[in-house]
Amino acid sequence: MNVERSLRLIAGAFVLLSLALGYWVNPYWFLFTAFVGLNLLQSGFTNWCPMMAILRKAGVKA
Repeated sequence: MNVERSLRLIAGAFVLLSLALGYWVNPYWFLFTAFVGLNLLQSGFTNWCPMMAILRKAGVKA
């Protein structure tokens, strides 16, 4: 699995998890959903994402 595919899986899992937590636990978890969305938006403009750097250091193939 490459870095970009791993990034999409992690972002999707974070969004779904934070939506579930916001619904069942506390609505403040929706702020985490917004954070993930804003991070994806900025990475679309800048072509840089902190999670990609973390995945590369973890040994995920490019």
